[in-house]
Amino acid sequence: MDSTAAQLEALAQFVELLQRWNTTYNLTALRNADLMLVSHLSDCLAAISTLQRKCSNGSLLDVGSGGGLPGLVFAIMLPRLQVTCLDAVGKKAAFVRQAAASLQLTNLEAVHARVESWHGGPFDVVASRAFSSLPEFVSLSRHLLKPTGVWMAMKAKIPHAEIERLLHDVAVFHVEPLEVPGLNAKRCLVWLRSNAK
Repeated sequence: MDSTAAQLEALAQFVELLQRWNTTYNLTALRNADLMLVSHLSDCLAAISTLQRKCSNGSLLDVGSGGGLPGLVFAIMLPRLQVTCLDAVGKKAAFVRQAAASLQLTNLEAVHARVESWHGGPFDVVASRAFSSLPEFVSLSRHLLKPTGVWMAMKAKIPHAEIERLLHDVAVFHVEPLEVPGLNAKRCLVWLRSNAK
């Protein structure tokens, strides 16, 4: 998708905020802005076109959002998508809340809670990036997914062993390799849905 000047500016401001708050709040292990751009921002942006095709104007929950990755990036790039960033660490949720206010993202909400005990939603898409194994991700967030909804897990290489451990009522219906500019590493999106009747 083509980015507007306002979106590119918002992404740049987000990286600045992430770098500034990171010194105090330990939002990411990366300290260098250039590394943040490639390893975090480009990684999240690589998922945008697929997400836009599947759900550009519904609702998305980012589980274990940390410093807003990928949820905050999704909210910038897909303004009709209602995004909720959920994290069990209060200071990380506070950062996302502050970033949403600074960037005037009216489609973004930050929640401080544990996924298994929170009762928001339900959502069209429940997403995660480096949150946990697929079976744990699905198990902890199942109550937050609409019956017609899908899970989207951002992974490095295809997690074959995790896929094999999924319960029989959950199916992987698509695995999409991602090309991340500037990053010489494997990335993919794993899409899942419930088969429960």
